[in-house]
Amino acid sequence: MALSVGVSGYRYEHVEGWGEFPRGGVVSDVATDSEDRVYACVRLRQGPDGNEGEMWVFDRNGKLLDRWGRDIFTVPHGLFIHDDVLYHADAGDHTVRSFTPDGKTLMVLGTEGKQGPEGEPFRSPTNPTIAVSGDLYVSDGYEQNRCHRFTSAGELKWSWGRGDAVYYQKEVHGEVTGVVGDGPGEFNLPHGIVTDSSGQVYVMDRENGRVQVFTAEGEYMTEWNDVPGGNDAVIDEEGVMHIAAGQEGVFVKTLDGETVGSWGERGEEAGRFSGYPHGIWIDSQGDVYVAQVGAQLALDKFARI
Repeated sequence: MALSVGVSGYRYEHVEGWGEFPRGGVVSDVATDSEDRVYACVRLRQGPDGNEGEMWVFDRNGKLLDRWGRDIFTVPHGLFIHDDVLYHADAGDHTVRSFTPDGKTLMVLGTEGKQGPEGEPFRSPTNPTIAVSGDLYVSDGYEQNRCHRFTSAGELKWSWGRGDAVYYQKEVHGEVTGVVGDGPGEFNLPHGIVTDSSGQVYVMDRENGRVQVFTAEGEYMTEWNDVPGGNDAVIDEEGVMHIAAGQEGVFVKTLDGETVGSWGERGEEAGRFSGYPHGIWIDSQGDVYVAQVGAQLALDKFARI
């Protein structure tokens, strides 16, 4: 019997065995297009011997349709799809690219393999999103604590955010020499970014255990201090946010910050999280896909019931 999960009016049944995976890999994020085809960012190899990634494409039943980008991706990280254009943040080569569904590159922001100047795009970007205005927002969180807003043509409008890259210092160098940015408009690893129908911007300020809310212009409004480990988020058609929150599973919150509940238990059994929820998406049927890092081929589908 399939595992049932969820909270309140958001109940799901785990689709056991979903995904015709062609090989091993770590799935960092997931999104669907207008036909509910599923796109998965996969890290094939990451470490001292080099980094390599790929995009896998499935139908909604999990049949593998295509795979591409092995000559492009370094460390696949965040994915967003809008009007069947794919936007991807590569934390390894410091770029954000857009693609057609079959992998044709439309736009490249940043310089491949080279960090941008401090405070500017990009220094290991984490996630892209498209606002109702058509502008592109990017959280730029591993090697600096910034967010950026671009026009649809890729012209930088402005950037905001403060705080030293203490997460990177600790993880890479083993020593923290900077100052944690934990005040309003400051970040300690902005890992995910999403906008609502009014244009407000929500940033998953992961290491501060909060979501910060900004105007479309990047002006601080408020924050939710009860979201530990926020990695990625998606807002459904009912205006409710679903957050992939690492070890904490999936948080469900209204856009005024009220917590509806959370779901997802750790474990090796089907439907449990063997890794850490890192990417999340909801398709046109209300089904939820969760991509997990820290485990091989940890991409799960949960059908809404």
